[in-house]
Amino acid sequence: MSPLLDELVQALRCLPGVGAKSAQRMAFHLLERDRIGARRLAEKLVTAVDRIGFCNRCRTFSEAACCALCSASSRDDELLCVVETAADLYAVEQATGYRGRYFVLHGRLSPLDGRGPKELGLHQLADRLAEGLVRELIVATNPTVEGEATAHYLAEIARAAGVAPSRIAHGVPVGGELEYIDRSTLSHAFSGRLRV
Repeated sequence: MSPLLDELVQALRCLPGVGAKSAQRMAFHLLERDRIGARRLAEKLVTAVDRIGFCNRCRTFSEAACCALCSASSRDDELLCVVETAADLYAVEQATGYRGRYFVLHGRLSPLDGRGPKELGLHQLADRLAEGLVRELIVATNPTVEGEATAHYLAEIARAAGVAPSRIAHGVPVGGELEYIDRSTLSHAFSGRLRV
């Protein structure tokens, strides 16, 4: 294999879920069938890496110091939703009618991976809560061991600031059948049940 082709394959492996064979298929496709697309992809990657940073307020991806969501006067300043990733923020925006503000952690507490409160920007979150505008902190971390530990830590920060913490519900998916739901999910669903 050509050294440049090998370098391209190795570079493509940085993408999540892309192994050696998938990266090789992508590289061959770009070189054999879509060189114009490959050039456009390369240009957009360079531009994005150079120009996209983080919002100073919510820490999501933004080309400006303050993103469009934080700049919007129509959002509810009393609600602040904390998510693990920018992808989670976009999922909430697309799937719900939530109209509050956001804070993106870019991860979750994981001491083994060297991710503590500082790396997640929790001092910035505490400062934001201290401003006194937020009344409810909605914790929307994933239901993993690290996500649950992060949720607990976030709730403590909220309580210390006099802000009511809440946690998004986890449990049985719409259209799911109980006999096929795993034990952990069913346990979460029962412990987080609501009165009807």
